[in-house]
Amino acid sequence: AGWGQILAYMAFCEVSQDQSPGTAAAKGDFGFKVLTASEPAALKRRLNSELANGRLAMMAIMGMFFQDGLTGSPWGDWALYTDSPLRAFENELGVQEPVGFWDPLSFSSDGDILAFKRRRCVELKHGRICMLATMG
Repeated sequence: AGWGQILAYMAFCEVSQDQSPGTAAAKGDFGFKVLTASEPAALKRRLNSELANGRLAMMAIMGMFFQDGLTGSPWGDWALYTDSPLRAFENELGVQEPVGFWDPLSFSSDGDILAFKRRRCVELKHGRICMLATMG
């Protein structure tokens, strides 16, 4: 039903307007204005907000596609994805909800416990240095 509704709306937009050359509809303006403002500063702020939210939405939909590929649902439960290589160190220190074991570059996918412990020590040292650096 969803695709049918989208196609029906697209057809409505195509046939309900005079789209002859020189008209506003020929340029894609169908008279639906959401981001209008009388002040240029307010319009600029609204357009910047739309751009920022659009960028966030683009990242979110890519994450949903990825999650859908792994769990079978864009709102899927990661607990259902039992083949995850991230579960190798799920019970180690530093694993926190809601992310669990976070290894975006798959450094620990081989399951080498010594390499994992070395990286964990390095992470702790770097974190401590950064915390001290923020104090000045």
